[in-house]
Amino acid sequence: MSPEDSKNKLPIKGNWKLTMGRVAFLNCDPLFHSLPSPWKVLPAPPSWLTGHLLRRDCVIAPIPAADYAKNSDNLILIPELGICSKGEVGSVLLFGTSKVEDMKTIALPSDSSSSVALLKYIVKMKNLNPKYVTMAPEIGEMLKNCDGALLIGDRALDYAKDEPSNIQLDLGSAWLELTKRPMVFGVFAARKDTPIEDVKNAQRALLERLELFENSSVCRNSVIESSIEKSGLSKQRLEKYFGEVFNRLDQNHINGLNHFLIEACAMDEGAEFYW
Repeated sequence: MSPEDSKNKLPIKGNWKLTMGRVAFLNCDPLFHSLPSPWKVLPAPPSWLTGHLLRRDCVIAPIPAADYAKNSDNLILIPELGICSKGEVGSVLLFGTSKVEDMKTIALPSDSSSSVALLKYIVKMKNLNPKYVTMAPEIGEMLKNCDGALLIGDRALDYAKDEPSNIQLDLGSAWLELTKRPMVFGVFAARKDTPIEDVKNAQRALLERLELFENSSVCRNSVIESSIEKSGLSKQRLEKYFGEVFNRLDQNHINGLNHFLIEACAMDEGAEFYW
């Protein structure tokens, strides 16, 4: 986390309406880099943020789309924001030394539900039936115990940089090939009982950061330089990554999200948005 982000890192107890959850990965940097006061940021792994949101530790948070499906009675989605891809995502990857078709066991990370649901759906559509083992997201132990290992976020980027030949499947690309639709890995959500003005205030603050990232070369370069410092990835790789993963949720991605929620997460209907 950059110095600009870390100064706003910890939520003030009882002040959850001014605290936003964020995934502790690079994919949220364009939204949260230099987020101004009075906003505070609560960084956590994707699956943890669902609990923080339900407990009112924060007013909004990006959570796995599969977690939204499980908690849609209590949570509602926020328009225009997401963690999306148009195809190749670069940070949701299945690794191994053998092809997917030859994997008898696959290690699943314990920190994300959307990537797990997506992988199981893709594998099922390929008429494969490997054994799944949920583990801590440590690639060495995962591949020691299983033929394949699913990693997400910065860990996937790091291992892909060191072992590119071990990438067997980019789940964003596989989803697009299978469904002809883009993928939404993370959705921004709020509790249904949160006042709409509090949610809109938070959304507005993030959209302002996103618009700067999209339209200001100074802001974009600042985000990328901060991400280089945190990740050790090259500027060229991060320029590519922020084209693969982005935070603007449009209607085309909502269509893809609804397909995922209904087909892979067994929801009866698609996403419900606050407005």
